[in-house]
Amino acid sequence: MNLDNLKSSVRNIPDFPIPGIQFKDVTTMFKDPEILKALSLELKKMYEGKGITKVVGIESRGFIMGPIMALEMNAGFIPIRKPGKLPADTYEETYEKEYGLDTIQIHKDALNEDDVVLIHDDLLATGGTMLAAYKLVKKMGVKKIYVNFLIELEDLKGMELFPKDIEVKSLIKFDK
Repeated sequence: MNLDNLKSSVRNIPDFPIPGIQFKDVTTMFKDPEILKALSLELKKMYEGKGITKVVGIESRGFIMGPIMALEMNAGFIPIRKPGKLPADTYEETYEKEYGLDTIQIHKDALNEDDVVLIHDDLLATGGTMLAAYKLVKKMGVKKIYVNFLIELEDLKGMELFPKDIEVKSLIKFDK
């Protein structure tokens, strides 16, 4: 399966969640076992030999491919969640999204200085959520951070938010 087949499996939902937004629905990719397997293989190939010890997935769609990637890489999975969802002590980061403020949290004991971390989410738009996740993980003093998305909306230039010394990759690219 090639990347064009993966790209064509993404459903576009106009005016969701608000007018003017063209929502990229990845759930259509997950319902087909062949596409799900192809996604898994492509993502694994992107990070072979990088020494990933933990995959950090962002609530909620980062919880779908994140654990699959962790299993494929023989790594642990760490969730980043919205406030009030994690039971132990947390670090948190508040950030601006396209349509308001939001906050995310991670357990304080989830990562350590020996970890090589891949932070994963489904989509890069303006980059606020992932930048907040990056700041949370960086605060924990890990050895190395990689950032990954299934989809990047190139016109929104979210990639420009990230420091040049970290590797940020997306599997599929769309214009806005």
